[in-house]
Parts: sequence; structure tokens; C-alpha cells
Amino acid sequence: MAGTARAETVIRVAIGTQDTTINCATGGLLVRELKLLEKYLPRDGKYQDVRYDIQWKNFTSGAPLTNEMVADKLDFGAMADFPGSLNGAAHLKAGKKSIFLSVLSGSTIGSGNGIVVPKDSPVQSVAELKGKQISVPFASTAHGMLLRALKAQGFDLERDVTILTQAPEVAGSALQANKIDAHADFVPFADLFPYRGFARKILDGAQTNAPTLHGTLVNADYAKKYPEVVTAYLRAAIEADRLYAAEPEKYSELIEKVTGIEAEVNYLFHGPLGLQTRDFTWKPEYRQAIATSIDTLRLLKRHDSDLRADTFIDDQYIRAAFKQAGLDYEARLKDYDRLPLKAQDALTGKPITDVARVAQVWVEGEPKVRHYVGPENALADVKKLEAAGKKIRIVYAQDRKLGIKLLANQAWFSADARGQLNAFLLKDAAVAWAQANQGKVLDYAQARAGSAAQVAAK
Repeated sequence: MAGTARAETVIRVAIGTQDTTINCATGGLLVRELKLLEKYLPRDGKYQDVRYDIQWKNFTSGAPLTNEMVADKLDFGAMADFPGSLNGAAHLKAGKKSIFLSVLSGSTIGSGNGIVVPKDSPVQSVAELKGKQISVPFASTAHGMLLRALKAQGFDLERDVTILTQAPEVAGSALQANKIDAHADFVPFADLFPYRGFARKILDGAQTNAPTLHGTLVNADYAKKYPEVVTAYLRAAIEADRLYAAEPEKYSELIEKVTGIEAEVNYLFHGPLGLQTRDFTWKPEYRQAIATSIDTLRLLKRHDSDLRADTFIDDQYIRAAFKQAGLDYEARLKDYDRLPLKAQDALTGKPITDVARVAQVWVEGEPKVRHYVGPENALADVKKLEAAGKKIRIVYAQDRKLGIKLLANQAWFSADARGQLNAFLLKDAAVAWAQANQGKVLDYAQARAGSAAQVAAK
């Protein structure tokens, strides 16, 4: 990409971030806190006499960020597919254009979005929400997920449920006060609220199989004028991703320090086998997610522009960044693997070769998460650790059916006659597994009470 930058004294690099939307971390918070952009900005050729005016501004949602991009107060922005599409439409309405540069993190099956109910609600599934009041941030990626999940139940959206708009911070209080029956939200709130103890997740977006993503956008005129700066920004994001992959616990702690969102929740999403895959490539599923968001928002009458995914997405800059970083874009485009787990069972010392039942324990004061071949080993070790006076920060388990990471204290378990535990988000899934495998269904407290084999034998 040949540059056309003028020999200016100052070039502004103004970036809008969403720090609490932790999927945006590698395009915002980590780049800012680790000063990675400064490392990659061009400083030779036509940029040798340039001074960069780097500006960061944090937002809690995509809409106000978009407003400032359209007003030329920001050059870059990080947001999800639905608000990103509104960003593209808003630019077109103003006679301008924005470009969706790259994905930062997402799930080709939709994990990350979710629906929660108050902790003590009797509701166990979406099917039981008929006649209920559900809140969601309107025009968000979670809104699209909610509509899909309700339609899959055959619900009439005008008659069978009441949907109202509610921001995450408002919904948290409403859930605690039992003022709403359910709430649908995006990363990380559908898992943050259960982690904080006042909600329970009844649906993960993976059940809707609707791809979701967060990514980065740029003003198209800015990208045309300073293509090397755009590529440098993406190089910084790629570096942030590499660092996070190498030390997920360390950078999960950093995100907590900046945002207040607990490290345990950050690790749930971005540690090995996490809910989300940090992936900068435009996989077909992510392109379809943008197309779907454009169509859905049009149906919701949130825009009437002629925005099209094929012209909105421009992958030339992320391809250039991959090339400069010595990475193979085409190989990563074909790779759907999550951050892999290469570990030994902390209880037995044996290599973990099958991750279907993996469990993990984060012990207070330990810099690294412990890994186990299955929940029974993890819970046996938890007993030993607690008996030795250790405090357990969190226990994770993998959903045997959905393949997603769970907060173990929110999971249901099926214990078979061999003493093996399989974890599930939904009670119905645990019951079905138990019936098929002559097992017993346990909640977390029961799974902890004794060895799985002892409980299963009762």
C-alpha cells in the first residue's frame, strides 16, 4: 500500500476504546497501557519529521464512540458487530465512510453473549421466559442474539415476551432487586453477573450458533491518507494479542486493575480454551455476522442506509500488518482453534491429552492457573488446598456438550459410575447425559461434597 502522507509536523492518532468490553482489550486497553502503539508508528521516510499526537478516550458503549468518530474527533474505534454496523451507517448518513479493519476477538459459534436470570429464579431455560419481562441493550450484538433465541422457541415477540432496553449497569441492579425476569447482554456481563453472585446464566450465545465479534474501525479518509499509521496500529494490536496469549493470568490481572472487571472473568474469556477466540482474520462467519447485523438493524429500523458488508470490511490493512509481523494471514484464516492448553494435570502430573473435560483452579497467591484432566481431579485438589489453608479464587470447567468454559460453581454435573464428572451449563443437558450414561446429576455443592465416585454410587 503506497502512502500519500503529507510532510506534516503533527499527525493525530485518536483512538476510542471500550475498556470494560474486554473483547476490545487487544485493540485498546493493552495497547494503551503497554505503550505498544509508540513501538510501531512509522518514523522514517515521509514520517521522519512527524510528531504523533496520540489520544485515547474510553467509552462504555459503541454509540457515543461512533458520534465522536463521525464528528472527526476520533480516527479509530473498537466495538462489536452491531454497533460497528451502526458506525458504518452513521458515517454514510453524514456523507463519510468508515472501514471495519479487523476482528479483535469473537466466537464463530456465538459464545460470549448470553441470557441471565436472577440468582434464585426458578427459570432454567429460554423456553420458560414466555410471558416474562426481558431487558437488553438495544441495537447491541446481544439484542440480535436474544431475538434469535426467542424466535427459536416459536415466541411471538409482540405478545409472548416484553423486551425493554437496559444498559448493563442498570440491569445489574434490576437483577439484584428482581425487577426484571431476565437480561441479555454482551461480553463480559452475561458471565460477570453470575461471577458476582447475583445472576445465573440460562443461555450462552453458542446455543444460537450466531457468530459474534468485536473489532476495530477507522475513518476511511484517514486510512487513505495514513495507511502506514493504520498498519502500525494493527501491528500494536497483534503484539498485544501475543503478550496476552503468552501470559493470560498476568494480563487478566492488568485488565482488572484498569477496569475493575475481575481477573477471573477476563481469564474465563481469554485464557486457554476460553469463551472467546482472539482472532484478527476475517473468517466467513465473521463476515456473515456483519452482514446479519446490518440486515437486523435495518429491520429494527435503526438505519436505512445502503451499507453493505462486502464494501464495509476492508482486510488490506490487517493483511499488511500480518505480513510485516512475519505471520501467515491465510493460515490463520483457516485456523479455528481456540488458545490451546498445553499442560499437565496438577494432581497426577500426567499430560492432559483430551480437553473435553478439562477443569482449572486459580489459587489465591499463585501466578498461574492449575489445570486438570477432569472436574473430579480439580475438586479433589481443591479439598487438599483448602485443608492446607489455601484460598481458591475460582474453579473452571468445560461444558461437555457445548465445549465452552464455565464457572464451575454455576455448572451442573453428571457423575458416572467410574467417578468421572462431566460439566454442563444447563440442567437438562446434565440430566440427558446422566440418563444415557447411568449417572447421577449433581449441583456444584454436591460435586464438592465428596469424590464423584462416592456420590455416583449412592
